[in-house]
Amino acid sequence: SKIIAELEFRSDVLNVQLQRDRIVVILRNKCIICSLEAKPRHLHAFETADNDRGAMAISGTSDSGILAFPGRQKGHIQIVDLHSCINLAAMQDSSSLGSPQLGPAVQRTRSRSRGSFSTDSAAAIAPVSSSSLQQQQQPSGASVHPTNINIIAAHATAISALAVSSDGTMVASASEKGTLIRIFDTMSGRLLHELRRGVDRADIHSIAFSPDNTKLCVSSDKGTVHIFNLDGKHPNNQQSSSSLSATTAAGNRQSNLKFMKDLLPKYFSSEWSFAHFRVANEVRCICGFGTERNSVIVLCADGTAQKYSFDSYRGNCVREWYR
Repeated sequence: SKIIAELEFRSDVLNVQLQRDRIVVILRNKCIICSLEAKPRHLHAFETADNDRGAMAISGTSDSGILAFPGRQKGHIQIVDLHSCINLAAMQDSSSLGSPQLGPAVQRTRSRSRGSFSTDSAAAIAPVSSSSLQQQQQPSGASVHPTNINIIAAHATAISALAVSSDGTMVASASEKGTLIRIFDTMSGRLLHELRRGVDRADIHSIAFSPDNTKLCVSSDKGTVHIFNLDGKHPNNQQSSSSLSATTAAGNRQSNLKFMKDLLPKYFSSEWSFAHFRVANEVRCICGFGTERNSVIVLCADGTAQKYSFDSYRGNCVREWYR
């Protein structure tokens, strides 16, 4: 093997994601975007709240280029369209036309909200506030290239896990409390789904969208993987015979007492997973959807891998192999 590029930072690197022409690095209080080439250049640097878990997600295709990471305030998410990040190489080429020569610049950004949002003890969901990034004074030789970000006030506690759909239209988030997963539209910031993993506090290890963006799987330290349906056209949307649960239009389980949601705690209006299974050995794991329809692949910290299939209608899960 051969090292083709190297980046050094003054603090621990907590997460790294790659796209075709960019590398995104997460530090404890910063998200740094660099060009992916033999001599990487720093394109942008965004400040974040404490992010000890290295939460960050990027859309699966380079065509969408949507990046999500924690905001500067606890529980907030910043959404950045990587295509709006100006290519510094192109700016440097313009120096031949009389522009000053640009060095490897790091853009430090500070968002200035055009609207208002609030976060209270109940984790009120605020609409996205499209933010203009204000230019700040930079050291000599650096250049500032403004870009736009969207800010979503998603949770009342710190962000612990993020996922972005393959087409970049949705972002899913969980807080350090680990009981709820919220899904937002990345452009408007509208809350699309609020999904309940459970009642007890949990560490969310991973969140993943299915390739067609109609399902979501979540793994946690409880040793379980939950599967939610995001498609409102699920055929199994009639009420079940149980007096304690029904199904939503998407097929997820829900309390029959939802019609009293204004009088009862929020728990009774939550959507629960339509399918779930317990991982063998109950070790730390991450999950994602397989290439085969209705399949989930689980990778565990003990070096094992497992594949499960699930029934979209009944929610039954079967382990197909363990390696």
